[in-house]
This record gives sequence, structure tokens and C-alpha cells, in this order.
Amino acid sequence: MEVLGQCSTTKARFGKLSLPHQVVDTPVFMPVGTQGTL
Repeated sequence: MEVLGQCSTTKARFGKLSLPHQVVDTPVFMPVGTQGTL
């Protein structure tokens, strides 16, 4: 993972995650589906 920026106050970061098939910009919103939400 390549960190492109970081907040000095909160330490929040953003960057790029290189996978074999694509590059993913972070942070990423990933909704999680469980049996309770379906």
C-alpha cells in the first residue's frame, strides 16, 4: 500500500492499494451484508 497523504491531527490516511488485478483508492466504503440486513 502506498500512503499518499496523512492528517497530522487525526493520523487519518489515504492512498492506493495495488492488487494483482487492479488498483484500489483508499479509504474505501465497503457495505457489509449479513442475514440480518438482507
